[in-house]
Amino acid sequence: MDFVLDKFQKKELIKSGIFNLLALLVVYLTPVFSHLISLPIYYIEPMRLILILAIAHTSYKNAYPLALTLPLVSFLFSGHPSLLKTSLITGELVLNVFLFYQLQKIFNTGFVTAILSIIFSKLLYYILKFALIQFSFINSDLISTPIYIQIVMMIVFSSYVFILSKK
Repeated sequence: MDFVLDKFQKKELIKSGIFNLLALLVVYLTPVFSHLISLPIYYIEPMRLILILAIAHTSYKNAYPLALTLPLVSFLFSGHPSLLKTSLITGELVLNVFLFYQLQKIFNTGFVTAILSIIFSKLLYYILKFALIQFSFINSDLISTPIYIQIVMMIVFSSYVFILSKK
């Protein structure tokens, strides 16, 4: 039995390791591609995309470290976003993971779980960002990605989780 468990853990570790490597490459290269092709790739929320993929294809043991480190890695390698906004995004992503796994215990559908976890984490992000703007800690527009794009991305991400949860 220990052999089977050990083999399963090694397979999960390898899967998570490969996923994390690809995730970090996406974070490293997103600013580069964005500048090269002059398109606002950040509109598709690459960090949340990676997080949703981690939630869908790995486990919370992998999703939490990614939520904690993706914004920091982006800041360290590209200087973007600012350190304070990096902290905001980190909090948003960690809350997204936490809410997803908590709501999963309540709701029977991946779509509802995913969309509610995204909505509530975004709400907290915008409340905190608004406060930071009001107190002049950051100089930024409250909303940089148009709301309609954010709604479309929420639906796409949640639909992906829904489709995978049906398999």
